Amino acid sequence: MTVLALNLATTAMAADLTQPVAGRDASDGDGSVEITGELKQWHNVTLTLDGPFANERDNQPNPFTDYKFTVDFHHESGHPRYTVPGYFAADGNAANTSAESGAKWRAHLTPDKSGTWFYNLSFISGKNVALKAADKTTILPFSGTTGSFKIRATDKKGRDFRAKGRLQYDGTHYLRFAGTGERFLKAGPDAPESMLAYVDFDGTQLGRKRAARTGEAAPTQILKTWQPHVQDWNEGDPTWKDGKGKGLIGALNYLAAKGLNTFSFLPYNSGGDGDNVWPFVERSDKFHYDVSKLAQWAIVFEHGGNHGLHLHFKLQENEMDDNRPGRGDTRSEIPESLDGGVLGLERKLYCRELIARFAHNLALNWNIGEENTQSVEEVTDMVKYIHDTDPYKHNIVTHTYPNQQDKVYTPLLGNNSLLTGASLQNRWDETHRLTLKWVQESAKAGRPWVVANDEQGHSSLGVPPDPGYKGFSGTAVEQSGREYTLHDIRKQTLWGNLLAGGAGVEYYFGYTLLENDLVCEDFRSRDKTWDYCRIALAFFRDNKIPFWEMTNANSLIGNPENTNEKFCLANPGEVYLVYTPNGGSSDLDLSPVAGSYSVKWFNPREGGKLRKGSVRKVKGGGKVALGTPPSDSNEDWIAIVRK
Repeated sequence: MTVLALNLATTAMAADLTQPVAGRDASDGDGSVEITGELKQWHNVTLTLDGPFANERDNQPNPFTDYKFTVDFHHESGHPRYTVPGYFAADGNAANTSAESGAKWRAHLTPDKSGTWFYNLSFISGKNVALKAADKTTILPFSGTTGSFKIRATDKKGRDFRAKGRLQYDGTHYLRFAGTGERFLKAGPDAPESMLAYVDFDGTQLGRKRAARTGEAAPTQILKTWQPHVQDWNEGDPTWKDGKGKGLIGALNYLAAKGLNTFSFLPYNSGGDGDNVWPFVERSDKFHYDVSKLAQWAIVFEHGGNHGLHLHFKLQENEMDDNRPGRGDTRSEIPESLDGGVLGLERKLYCRELIARFAHNLALNWNIGEENTQSVEEVTDMVKYIHDTDPYKHNIVTHTYPNQQDKVYTPLLGNNSLLTGASLQNRWDETHRLTLKWVQESAKAGRPWVVANDEQGHSSLGVPPDPGYKGFSGTAVEQSGREYTLHDIRKQTLWGNLLAGGAGVEYYFGYTLLENDLVCEDFRSRDKTWDYCRIALAFFRDNKIPFWEMTNANSLIGNPENTNEKFCLANPGEVYLVYTPNGGSSDLDLSPVAGSYSVKWFNPREGGKLRKGSVRKVKGGGKVALGTPPSDSNEDWIAIVRK
């Protein structure tokens, strides 16, 4: 780690600190700036200002609303330039000290380029100045400070996102790493949504006692320990407060070791299913943030990114995203709603604090909310605020009920929207059809969306545990009596999304099953399912499948209705993927193209190298039979047809 302390006297707007400064408290900092972190491309560089003394519970002034600290960073070439929101950091070590007060203020940069970077600090005060136009006062010597630091090339390799760069929306259906140009397909858990209800985080409290609501798990009166994953913590991994955090850090290690690359969580669920996660000093105090808790969250998130795990921020859930009349809710019944759903001071501050503290992470998305019920105008306003505040312009998505998708998504399509993706909830066997629908509808509207499948219903079941886990039979039974297993999830959810041109999956754990959406602390409950995810991601990577150049082409294999019988993803004339979930073979229409094509097969159950089947080559100019796979012809296979 590099520490670069800068003497204020060398900056352009230095003040004589031997003289009293009007409005400064005796315990205020001296205005000095410290740069810490590994000063390398794509690494977290932290700027810490020794600024005004404050307490996280102060009201006059409130350090979260009445101070606005921002830092302008720019590369010596003039591009890129980032205006980064800063935040109150108490004593600068709150993750370990649990400090509520101090004079440290921070901003983070993950620099795109090596070379010299310059910064210029702005620090102003005024009533609610962080959130709206207001009468303001520039605070010297904390404002106007300038300086520079040098950045070297990254030295990271492998899964670590610091080896790849920032994950960005580039106007296509797939996110792209800015450093390597690699496109991103995701796979990992969508559960538990209350991941951050962890006993080792400061200020984390039990949910309130209440009866279960229709369609959700019974409320729990426990906090997570993540004890099953303490064994996965490794020497040298981060902890806080003399060894706390091993269980959750270990859980992320397990996910990374299984080859997964994403996980999701709610930073705020008070009033919702879990009712035990919030970033504030108190459950309903939405203008004062718990600095030490958020610093501990930051350790977990950064560890995830360093191990190749994308962060899915689900910013709110249905029960507390608005209070519109007609929902059966009132302000008194659900006081946790942020401004009743509109973009008011509570909602702006919530978004600003999360962006300031966590947006420097290289791979993340902002999900407007789980099963979101805000109006189109409210969503549009919130999306624009996030887009304008986030210096790194991360992917912004939204999620809603299966029967609300047309109503919610359709008005948000097109070039006039800043939304860049959809987080789909649907029946496990509807994944292909609905992924394909929103991939095509967004492309038609002129702004292609990154479309992921992040929740598989029925809500009571979701993705079942492995057969034999704590005696589980391996079969989930829907209310209709229909049965399905983890193999159906592999076929219809995982490959159904990928072969529709989707960006990947996160798996929901139904509320009636073991290790469910609220109580899960053992990701090994779906160990075999994670194997299938790893195999799928490895297939595209190891075989250099240019999926970002391919589109769904079900009509070429006689599936014009986009049913679940078989799927095709193709770059016509170059490469075709034909997936047969139920075994057998398929014809492929090569009428419009010429040339010779090889036919090889991939086993999505076991992975491994491509294998030869009964047909080795086919020629363009007509409809061809792909033959049969090398073995187990009644199982699912993928045929790769390449020029």
